[in-house]
Amino acid sequence: MNHETPVSDAANGKAPRRRDVVSTHSVFGAPCWVSLTSRDLEATQNFYSAVFGWRWRGAKLGEHFRIALADGVPVAGIAAVAAMWQMAVAWTPYFAVPDADVAVARARERGGTAAVGPLSFPPGRAALLADRDGATFGIWQGELVSNWEAWRRATPAFIRLHTRDAFDAALFYGEILDWASGVPGCCEVRYEGGEVVLRSQGDAVARIDSGAVEAAPDPSVRPHWQIHFAVSDVPGCARAAEKHGGSVLQEDETEAILRDPDGAQFTVTSHRAP
Repeated sequence: MNHETPVSDAANGKAPRRRDVVSTHSVFGAPCWVSLTSRDLEATQNFYSAVFGWRWRGAKLGEHFRIALADGVPVAGIAAVAAMWQMAVAWTPYFAVPDADVAVARARERGGTAAVGPLSFPPGRAALLADRDGATFGIWQGELVSNWEAWRRATPAFIRLHTRDAFDAALFYGEILDWASGVPGCCEVRYEGGEVVLRSQGDAVARIDSGAVEAAPDPSVRPHWQIHFAVSDVPGCARAAEKHGGSVLQEDETEAILRDPDGAQFTVTSHRAP
């Protein structure tokens, strides 16, 4: 992750230094970043440039890391560490937290696991976790991407957890990330349209799905977080993915589930979709 802009310390009683950016002390519990592990940095950049039109810049973390830009806004990170660290190739969402150590301790107490960290990545700290059903997610303490609202508007559209029991998962994440705690800046949790929906400042930023309410938890579901990127041309993205070594797993007029050449799965969702 790469965060370079000073943030407001208003939540800690200090004078704000900038008005257009925030820290995890004033916005927390919501998705704040997405990252991808990769085996081949150049090939990965070429693929996502073809599908999304992203441009790239280096990251402070070193030559194995890149930051994706959409219309100049940093929207995602790519780390070519999958082979080096023997990690799975996958997209991972990161949630903003005021204290990474507290969040990791809460996750462990509730049956989750900490795969990596918390580690220091100035100007913040990060950890990679798995919930008690095995779905991987990250947490980030520190400065957020400059102009957080611009990041939210640029991409992704939202993230969705496919899991065996949506209500059990909502309790797990809610207790770790202080969802529906009533603290200023926290996220609201609602049940809408057959899913548990996480809202930040009124916007749906995450969804948790486990199928029909009356159905028993499905043991065949492999729990995972799916990243949904908002695009204007779903078929165009799907054709670009196929042309550049990826594959289309499912497609309709408003949404397509794609897989990149490394095997990482993601979804493109039309801007016009509800």
